Amino acid sequence: MSGLDVRDLTVRFGATAAVDHVDLAVPAGSVVAVLGPSGCGKSTLLRAVAGLEVPASGTVSYDGQDLAGTPTHRRGFALMFQDGQLFEHLDVAANIAYPLRLRRRSRADQRARARELLALVGLEGYADRLPATLSGGERQRVALARALAVEPRLLLLDEPLSALDRGLRERLAGELHDILRAAGATAMLVTHDHDEAFAVADRMAVMREGRIVQAGTLEEVWSRPVDGWTAAFLGYATVLTGDRAARLRELVAPGEPWESVALRRSALRVDPTGPLTARVEEARVTPDQIRLQLDVDGAGSLPGVADPGSDVRVGARVRVSIDTSRIALIPSDLSGVEP
Repeated sequence: MSGLDVRDLTVRFGATAAVDHVDLAVPAGSVVAVLGPSGCGKSTLLRAVAGLEVPASGTVSYDGQDLAGTPTHRRGFALMFQDGQLFEHLDVAANIAYPLRLRRRSRADQRARARELLALVGLEGYADRLPATLSGGERQRVALARALAVEPRLLLLDEPLSALDRGLRERLAGELHDILRAAGATAMLVTHDHDEAFAVADRMAVMREGRIVQAGTLEEVWSRPVDGWTAAFLGYATVLTGDRAARLRELVAPGEPWESVALRRSALRVDPTGPLTARVEEARVTPDQIRLQLDVDGAGSLPGVADPGSDVRVGARVRVSIDTSRIALIPSDLSGVEP
């Protein structure tokens, strides 16, 4: 295949398999996010791809070439870490050009490439700045520009935005998406943040306890989580099973083969014509909507929302509709739904 191909890869630390028989493909020109909680093995997987960890078994190949025995600096990959690791004594242009300097490219080539990449990451005019004068987001964009300087065939991103505050992280995730597409990069991103994964990647692999439990396009993984744990980790607010799921099935989709269902926080909405009835347990106003906790008849306590300005009060009885685009049907084997 064209791109990265990981087959049956296992990495052990003593008796522990940090990466356990993992298969993963990153097609050329795509961005794949490996999403999982801390300690699941995702960074170890990235390090094994980079050549920084020696696998116990399995293969890492690129464009069909087995990379066993190929040192990190000869794989044609670039790495970007969460702290950026800029050289504080060099200005921005020199930081970006550093990989080109190691390859003995001319100073004119170094300057031209630095200008090109500063434009790409939206930092024109920053060439002479020192890293100490930059914000956290600016530092990460410089680190990204440096990683792209030698046009790596694979860019490896290890939690690149996790050190930033949430507002900045959300904005830079969108910028990172655009920058990677504009550069035509092939990239593997590891992150614990599902919003970041959805914002940046084309495809996703969910990792748990050293194994890939689900992989596919963003839509495939989001709309059809493989189990309750995956649904909860992806950001679904509630997973219903048994009689509670059956109650929704009877009222919303009779005849459908539901056994378990995951609901987003906004799946239930106050609606005078809705088929469900509920009592309002909690109500909290936010700029976009009123967030509710509802005691739904036959289904128990569930999150819901109401439109801004709606007259919903704690203790009131309301009718509720369900937005089926904001639910996911999942297999009935829910061996642990807490991420």
